[in-house]
Amino acid sequence: MDYKKNPWPMMLSFLFICLSLNNHLSLGADTISANQPLSGDQTISSNGGNFELGFFKPGNSSRSNYYIGMWYKKVSLKTIVWVANRETPVSDRSSSVLRISDGNLVLFNESQIPIWSTNLSSTSSGPLEAVLLDDGNFVLRDGSANSSKLLWQSFDNPTHTWLPGGKIAYNNKTKQNMHLISWKNSENPAPGLFALELQQNTSSYIIRWNKSVPYWNSGPWDGKIFSWVPEMRANYIYNFSYVSNENESYFTYSLYDPSIISRFVMDISGQIQQLSWLESTKQWNLFWSQPRTQCEVYAFCGPFGICNQQSLPFCSCLKGFQVSSSNSWNLSDFSAGCARKTSLRCGNDSLANGNRDKFLEMPNMKLPDHPQTVAVESSSECESTCLNNCSCTAYAYGDRCSIWIGDLLNLQQLTSTDTNGGTLYLKLAASELPSSRNSKAIIIGVVLGSVVGIAILVGLIAFVIFRRRRGAIGTAKAVEGSLVAFGYRDLQNVTKNFSEKLGGGGFGSVFKGILPDSTVIAVKKLESISQGEKQFRTEVSTIGTIQHVNLVRLRGFCSEGTKKLLVYDYMPNGSLDSHLFHEKNSGVLDWKTRYQIALGTARGLVYLHEKCRDCIIHCDIKPENILLDAELCPKVADFGLAKLVGREFSRVLTTMRGTRGYLAPEWISGVAITAKADVYSYGMMLFEFVSGRRNSEPSADGKIRFFPTWAASLITQGGDVLSLLDPRLEGNADVEEVTRICRLACWCIQDDETHRPPMGQVVQILEGVLGVNLAPVPRSLQVFVDDQEHIIFFTESSSSQSSQARSNNSNASSQSNNSVSSSLKS
Repeated sequence: MDYKKNPWPMMLSFLFICLSLNNHLSLGADTISANQPLSGDQTISSNGGNFELGFFKPGNSSRSNYYIGMWYKKVSLKTIVWVANRETPVSDRSSSVLRISDGNLVLFNESQIPIWSTNLSSTSSGPLEAVLLDDGNFVLRDGSANSSKLLWQSFDNPTHTWLPGGKIAYNNKTKQNMHLISWKNSENPAPGLFALELQQNTSSYIIRWNKSVPYWNSGPWDGKIFSWVPEMRANYIYNFSYVSNENESYFTYSLYDPSIISRFVMDISGQIQQLSWLESTKQWNLFWSQPRTQCEVYAFCGPFGICNQQSLPFCSCLKGFQVSSSNSWNLSDFSAGCARKTSLRCGNDSLANGNRDKFLEMPNMKLPDHPQTVAVESSSECESTCLNNCSCTAYAYGDRCSIWIGDLLNLQQLTSTDTNGGTLYLKLAASELPSSRNSKAIIIGVVLGSVVGIAILVGLIAFVIFRRRRGAIGTAKAVEGSLVAFGYRDLQNVTKNFSEKLGGGGFGSVFKGILPDSTVIAVKKLESISQGEKQFRTEVSTIGTIQHVNLVRLRGFCSEGTKKLLVYDYMPNGSLDSHLFHEKNSGVLDWKTRYQIALGTARGLVYLHEKCRDCIIHCDIKPENILLDAELCPKVADFGLAKLVGREFSRVLTTMRGTRGYLAPEWISGVAITAKADVYSYGMMLFEFVSGRRNSEPSADGKIRFFPTWAASLITQGGDVLSLLDPRLEGNADVEEVTRICRLACWCIQDDETHRPPMGQVVQILEGVLGVNLAPVPRSLQVFVDDQEHIIFFTESSSSQSSQARSNNSNASSQSNNSVSSSLKS
């Protein structure tokens, strides 16, 4: 047959093949209708291509468990945001079907048994259709031409993800809560142990463990923010609103920039998390989470599991116990906890060899929940009470005797500096602990060995100390001008076993030390450093070459296994925050000193950004990281712990770090970070130089104002700038300098990083080389003023850009949201 002359047979064959493969073709549209169900590999996509819905298999599961779910279509990492049949998977998706049946949307499994439904009792008389909308809402509605009646929607039935435009509500008529419930683990979307819900009587959100034990609370809604989530004040990405009427109460949010992909998740970790997608790194960027630390999540490690914030993974089993379910543990589901390796012998006094149960002493523990108090008069009586009670698993004795019956939950190992813990005595089988006979033999051997070698040891110790003292001084002299590689024991000695703590932060704690030559040093013990030896030494050596009068000098380091420490010059006047926010007038910094500290800090940042071989973005500029020497000269600290960027790169891609209240908007939106992020943080800090208080703290009159908003409003309206000044200064300040700093701060905290000045220009302005006129008030600071009053700020050298700046400001003004403006108003 000549197919060129008669192509129909070939076309019919092709059509037959396509129809035979219909289970592997996407429906292409956004709708499931009565005559167009969904099964197999078929999917539907929202009209704008944001979301896709179909059958999926979670994680890397080897099991043939399939679910109907929804995921982002434009996100390269498949991320599920809603699941229909989260408790009842199907094993064969090709013979399972999601279709409209009897006025409902129903999922039938491979045996054609309904396993999930919208469960509507009364529906529209017209045709029905299920539509996937572009905001991620999957709706069942009347399909009539002139009807838009919604019968059911996924926004009213969320699983673990809360999308913009959705809500977590409380039904004021039925008195029922809507829950956001975590997955059981990464491969099982069944409801887990952690749930977020709205408490109608307090207008606050809480997280509950097992829907019973609350362990986090947002605080009540005060009309602008949830009172225990103060970081909501400094918001640039999300528009929040709270609605309460006779039918329901709920909280919802939207995005000012719809191009940002963001989601709110009740995670399997037991933390609520706000994440935004960063396509350049192909990963979700964590913006915010609560509780702040993993160990604050109730019973996270399960029965007889212990949580340690200083270790990875956070969970481990108590001595004498082993993981109950290795598969679940490997999937970060620790809820099953741990089980005993050896059963207890209980209160049997007739055991051979006297192998009764014993107790393991565990100091510095956050004690388990649900203790029972026993009236006894001594520690030994408390121990005896637990030992003779077969159900008792542990005891503690302080001002009273506490015993625990059954499982131990919510155990946490505290750090050595945390004084809030107690000593727990854990009951174990005798075989899990060294026998008393072996212990005695060990003690006798140690004593005899000590007696035999005591004379030699004394001499050796004296010799080692002598050599170490000389060696430490000699080494320091030998490597003058470069870094000293300290031994951990040396630093342990000079800090008196890290006994005098100077402070701490996200990277670790700082301790005071004195070298043998009487030089005072500050030793930072780094925490959660995952770098290898070679990488750590390479980065430290780079940091060691950075020398500037306004940067804290790195003297040396220690790297022994997991022990990573940095040794800095000691700053006798501590950090800026202890002076700037000092409550007593005797410790208040005068205006001249504040101005010089602002200028010195800017010079230090210029050196990091522009003068080093590698551009260094600090990522955490705040008063706590500005240290003061004996003459109150500012020194920028912790710059060596930020990411280093090669000169050929303009941006560094990193997960969010820094401190809320000083974070630039780009941290939240998920775009890559430049040195302009430091400029923003510096600008926020400038406002605090003026006010002498945290930006969001109450002012002297007791009112809570977001200080940058107040300052921007007053400047644009030509008000008295000295009214912004720290009242403890009693007006003793240069008006021109106060005005200059306020205007400069407004310029530094522009929403768009390209509108912020570089730090070199900041220094010139503070030195008086350049003047700073009026710059655009950031959208986040705009209050209720006319567009004509929105004044443009620009330096004398950038007037050519003023026209574009006015245009940008006008556009931003028209898009400003009243609810955000009012929430930032006094």
